[in-house]
Amino acid sequence: MKDKIKNASSIEELQVLYSDTFGKNGTMTAKLKTMATLSNEERAKVNAENAELRGLFKEKQTELENAAINAKLATEYVDVTLDGEQIAHGTLHPLTQSLKELSAILESMGFGLWTGPEIEDDWHNFTALNTPEYHPARDMQDSFFMENGNVMRTQTSSVQIRAMEQVGVPIKMFAIGSTYRKEMDATHSPMFHQIEGLYIDKNVTMSDLIATLRTLLSKFFERDIEIRIRPSYFPFTEPSVEFDMKWGDKWLEMGGAGMVHPNVLKSCKINPDEYQGFAFGFGWDRMAMLKYGLNDIRKFYDGDIRWLKNSGF
Repeated sequence: MKDKIKNASSIEELQVLYSDTFGKNGTMTAKLKTMATLSNEERAKVNAENAELRGLFKEKQTELENAAINAKLATEYVDVTLDGEQIAHGTLHPLTQSLKELSAILESMGFGLWTGPEIEDDWHNFTALNTPEYHPARDMQDSFFMENGNVMRTQTSSVQIRAMEQVGVPIKMFAIGSTYRKEMDATHSPMFHQIEGLYIDKNVTMSDLIATLRTLLSKFFERDIEIRIRPSYFPFTEPSVEFDMKWGDKWLEMGGAGMVHPNVLKSCKINPDEYQGFAFGFGWDRMAMLKYGLNDIRKFYDGDIRWLKNSGF
């Protein structure tokens, strides 16, 4: 058996010999079963033979495995001139990227970040914003109401009220977050994201608002942006405007703005004869669509990794 082990030429052949020796019906297995009937001297001989054979098997196995590895290395090689494998790297979602950019721009302009609850009470979402229960402006927004009368906030303007209630004036803040309305098409989603800005101090004018909007858009799109304002109506601003920006040869509606209505200031115990200010709001989803050349807002929420890859994000 020793010679057979030493002369084995493959792992498979060695395994057959090992089974013949140490298997259920192997020769060494049979000897070990008779140990109880042997003398001490005979037991010692069997144990020595057992240890020697096991050592020979292990030594031969190592030899054959090394020989197989060396043979494989001699015939295989890595072509270092081939292109490496493409490794997929994670990236920020375009909505997250645009939010980071817009937030950084507003903070550089002196606006502080505020957040608020997405489920709002009637006071903060409507009444304090000069929209009492009988006000027709409530019909302009298709809202998601809870059984207890609370509402999924329809705009981040509610955060303005919370900020003024907590710190008073002067104040220069912006709010970000999700808002909810019953809308669903290529450019609208029932859940969308909004940025709301507010600046209240003494002697704040409409010119300050226009300059702020122009600066914000120009920095975000990284080029000089021409804007225009059009008269509009919002219950919480007076005068109210909608602002557009020039995109190619077209004017695109971007959001709403205006001077904070005196009733809103009074709701927050601020004297409108002493303090004035402006507010503006827009969806950063649409900002991201323009900046990244997208045509369907619903793609943002599909969770389709293939779309993100093909879009270059």
